[in-house]
Amino acid sequence: MEAPQYVAARVQQALAEDERTCELGIRVDIRGDQLFLRGQVSGAEHRDRLGEVAHEVAPGLRLHNEIRIVDVTEPGEDEHLD
Repeated sequence: MEAPQYVAARVQQALAEDERTCELGIRVDIRGDQLFLRGQVSGAEHRDRLGEVAHEVAPGLRLHNEIRIVDVTEPGEDEHLD
């Protein structure tokens, strides 16, 4: 069986290089037969695609997609301090 750090590195590389995801900011942790994805993205669809890519790269592991969705709205008015 492949060492966990190698599997994690392969998943991380796939998340960065796959045209569906192109994501550098996701942490990949492997514990036993569990694969955890952690980080933040701006939408549920993107989070789901990250999970799909990770599962394709490491199909033998149980995926826990713990990526949080953050609300990326337009910034409000500038705050003026007197």
